[in-house]
Amino acid sequence: MRTSAKVGSFGAGLTLMFGAAFGVGSAAGPIGGDEEPAHADGHGDREPEPRAPAAPGGLQISERGYTLAVPDRPLTAGRETELRLSILGPDGSPLTRYQRTHERELHLILVRRDLSGYQHLHPERAADGTWSVPLTVEEAGAYRLFADFSPAGDEDGPLTLGADLAVAGPHEPAPLPEPATTATVHGYTVTLEGGLAAGGDSELTLNVSRDGRPVTDLEPHLGAYGHLVALRAGDLGYLHVHPQGEPGDGTTAPGPGITFHAAVPGGGTYRLYLDFRHEGAVHTAEFTVATSGAGGHGH
Repeated sequence: MRTSAKVGSFGAGLTLMFGAAFGVGSAAGPIGGDEEPAHADGHGDREPEPRAPAAPGGLQISERGYTLAVPDRPLTAGRETELRLSILGPDGSPLTRYQRTHERELHLILVRRDLSGYQHLHPERAADGTWSVPLTVEEAGAYRLFADFSPAGDEDGPLTLGADLAVAGPHEPAPLPEPATTATVHGYTVTLEGGLAAGGDSELTLNVSRDGRPVTDLEPHLGAYGHLVALRAGDLGYLHVHPQGEPGDGTTAPGPGITFHAAVPGGGTYRLYLDFRHEGAVHTAEFTVATSGAGGHGH
């Protein structure tokens, strides 16, 4: 289910604001005082404008009356499993009415706590509100599952809940790759220009090429040319963003680069996962980025 590297050029901006999620499925308090996680998106009227939540996105298994219900039994590494889960609404029943965001009712992000093993999943919903998706996790360890969705009729907008999943077996955490400005995947090269400034706005531009030539014919994937998930090392602060602009709007180019703006509330090291589609396949490029400036740990 894992896909790899991507990005497209549109010169369109993305705004990132990072929340934090850590612990075993349930919550700690907000990080950074009154700051709230952002769920940024540039797809016009497809998604309601979110109101800042009371705690960072993905920090809690239950928020605003909604609860992420996941299996409590460990998964088995290397074996395909039918992962079944549900979002319980304020009345305690599985939620069955969602507003589609980026062409889906629910986006699931799974990653091991050492930030390896990233998967972006799109489960199917049964009439009773139960979600299911075939899942194979190759490596044992402690994983975090993020559910990214927008309840229909909820004026507070999109919501991200988080829970831990265990994959049985011996394992050792993998070291986080060092910060780098180039990532390769499936014959594609993605280059990163710019950096993240702690406590301020940053501009990042990523360019995708293959065999030394810019890719200028990226294909739409979930309504956009590029998708980004960002996680902060240590506390798994979560953000899922999409570019402003979309295919067919007359201004957004299908590659080779994408520019976005990041508002990082604090210092730290982040892992960025960028998805794009080209010639019918979705790829994920992964980068480690350390912040610079006050409170940062950049180089």
